[in-house]
Amino acid sequence: MVSKNNASVVLFVSLNLLFFAFVNAHNKTCPKDTLKLGVCANLLNWLIGIRIGTPPKEPCCSLIQGLVDAEAAVCLCTAIKANILGIVLNIPVSLRLLLNNCGKKVPPGFQCA
Repeated sequence: MVSKNNASVVLFVSLNLLFFAFVNAHNKTCPKDTLKLGVCANLLNWLIGIRIGTPPKEPCCSLIQGLVDAEAAVCLCTAIKANILGIVLNIPVSLRLLLNNCGKKVPPGFQCA
């Protein structure tokens, strides 16, 4: 009887952990400290012509990795408009370059205004 109760408890806890992991996996947001997005300047510099070595994708792309396309666009748009990246940019082109290189797309009709 005791082993049957233990097995039930283990199954219950395992299922709860599994469901909790699924719920939290889709709950990523733009970094609260938008200065972290400054690492995207290195990637953008590489993409627009200052090409030394391989593109530094990981630091920038990992920040927006779990976001859907629209959230990633808003996140990077905010950083570009606030000039966090530290370079003068053509916003639509820069946004498209960053998103595409990170496997994301600018949502149809999205304007970084």
